[in-house]
Amino acid sequence: MSAVLPVKESAGMGSAPAAESKPVAAPAAAAVAAAPPAAAPHLPSRSIILARRRARILRVVAPVLGFALFVLVWQLISHTGGQLPGPAKVWTSALEVFADPFYQKGPNDQGIGWNILSSLKRVGLGFGMAALVGIPMGFMVGRFRFLDHMTSPIISLLRPVSPLAWLPIGLLVFKGANPAAIWTIFISSIWPMIINTAMGVRQIPTDYMNVAKVLNLSEWKIFTKILFPAVLPFVLTGVRLAIGVAWLVIVAAEMLTGGVGIGFWVWDEWNNLNVQHIIIAIFVVGVVGLLLENALMLLARHFEYK
Repeated sequence: MSAVLPVKESAGMGSAPAAESKPVAAPAAAAVAAAPPAAAPHLPSRSIILARRRARILRVVAPVLGFALFVLVWQLISHTGGQLPGPAKVWTSALEVFADPFYQKGPNDQGIGWNILSSLKRVGLGFGMAALVGIPMGFMVGRFRFLDHMTSPIISLLRPVSPLAWLPIGLLVFKGANPAAIWTIFISSIWPMIINTAMGVRQIPTDYMNVAKVLNLSEWKIFTKILFPAVLPFVLTGVRLAIGVAWLVIVAAEMLTGGVGIGFWVWDEWNNLNVQHIIIAIFVVGVVGLLLENALMLLARHFEYK
């Protein structure tokens, strides 16, 4: 018997070779379909939107209601039989005053616009000199402990003194009402700038100063690279407080010294028993002071150090 042996077919005998299995790339559409959907942008809920809208409305409505309540109380007080004019009379008088605010009929008879500008000029001079002296002095007081101990009793003694108490000293020394008023503004507005600047210098981390010592930096480099950027918010806070004090002082000083200015205008209208003009001056002083403070707050936010 002959054995039958299995014969292996060779590739060259016309039979088809076995196909190799290769991975087939999936179509692009299938890949896109298989990808997870992109997360939708997070949108605030309806309750959050309504809460924000309500907060914006309240920020507008609340001041309007407060001012309306103030006018209502003012109207009620004016009807109690006193001599205080009501809002309508003051409004009519204000239209007449601001119809020609820059008239000139003599050295002591000028429009309210000239009086405001004269007061602002005195405030600018006194406040500017206080800034030139107070801010550098605050840096030195905060930087050097010995100078801090030396000046602390003097500042604590003179800071609580009433601004008008300095006016006679100015009249005695400068022999004139205008320089005496500027001196009073200077001595009254210098303290907030010294104190706030020195406080900012003291709150600088000691690590900064230790690094400056290790690097052997000069005092000018320490001032420009470390002290000034870090203390700038404190400086601007002191400036904002000082401008409020300066504008407050000038009205009282001009009432005593005379001349041209919003304080003198108030006193002159009182001598003429024109109460409507006095109330107008009160609102003008408040508006100008508010504008000055808001301007400095805007400046402080612009130069905020981070």
